[in-house]
Amino acid sequence: MNIPGNGTRTRLRTAAALAFLPLLALAGCGSGSGAAGAAPAAPAAAPSAPSDDPVAGVTTVEAAAALLPAEVRKAGTLRIGSSVGQPPAAYYPNGQNKPPAGQDIDIADAAAKVLGLKLERQDASFETILPALGSGKYDLGTGNFGVTAERLKTIDFVTYINDGQGFAVKTGNTKLTTRVSDLTQLCGLTIGTGAGTTFEKTLTAQQGVCATAGKKPYEVKVFAESGAVVTALQQGRIDVVMSTINGLRYQAAQPAAQTTFLGEYHRLDVGLTFKKGSPLTPAFQAAVNELIKNGTYARILKKWGTADSAIDASQTNPAEHK
Repeated sequence: MNIPGNGTRTRLRTAAALAFLPLLALAGCGSGSGAAGAAPAAPAAAPSAPSDDPVAGVTTVEAAAALLPAEVRKAGTLRIGSSVGQPPAAYYPNGQNKPPAGQDIDIADAAAKVLGLKLERQDASFETILPALGSGKYDLGTGNFGVTAERLKTIDFVTYINDGQGFAVKTGNTKLTTRVSDLTQLCGLTIGTGAGTTFEKTLTAQQGVCATAGKKPYEVKVFAESGAVVTALQQGRIDVVMSTINGLRYQAAQPAAQTTFLGEYHRLDVGLTFKKGSPLTPAFQAAVNELIKNGTYARILKKWGTADSAIDASQTNPAEHK
């Protein structure tokens, strides 16, 4: 859809072969010609998962489990919709036919063990999970979902980390070289981001800032799969990526990715998600706080290199950071 005076928003869908590639997994793509039809290079293998298993020793804590509805305790299982895309949040270290790994996976599994539950995990695209909670398809969801005022209208959150929004460019880029503190720094550039994300919403809602500043609008290209974003960056079809702080920082630490993290733009609390009014939130909040108390939480964040995003205590439905 064209927004007059505000640039063009393009939604791109990728081939099935790229559907679950982690953001950093495409090595050796080169700069490409910049043409939209340029063929992507073959991806490198996904990074192996760290060997530490802090979830293994987690046991049921009766005080937390007692907060669950009786029917849930009796059933012993919950359905979880998981968005699997990139490390350190969630990815496939051993291929799509093997279990996913990542910070989101460990946090959800550990919280469930505190509550004496097992999770029936179903992989789902990021943008489908929150609506599916409302329809009852899933009991909870994970996908590095940031707490926003808009989402709080229909979704309950149990926070487990503080992450947020950031930017990255291809290493060696000269168009954007400093931390983005104002979106007018992006004027005239093409930004790639994920479908249904807070990044997409932020960029599209603020596209008018360039016209106001008398500058050429920036263009937003929205991708259904995380692996396609870095392909576009390496081929020169986009100039900059907007994504999670932890994901971009992790990516930039991998030499094969050839990306440079430009720093934080806006912080957001991130949480396990539930339909509005879910009776599960008190129990899961207690479970996350138990993990913080007993040290499991710190071990999980250390395992995935996200200790800088630790929280002191889990909250239910905190206000969006301003």
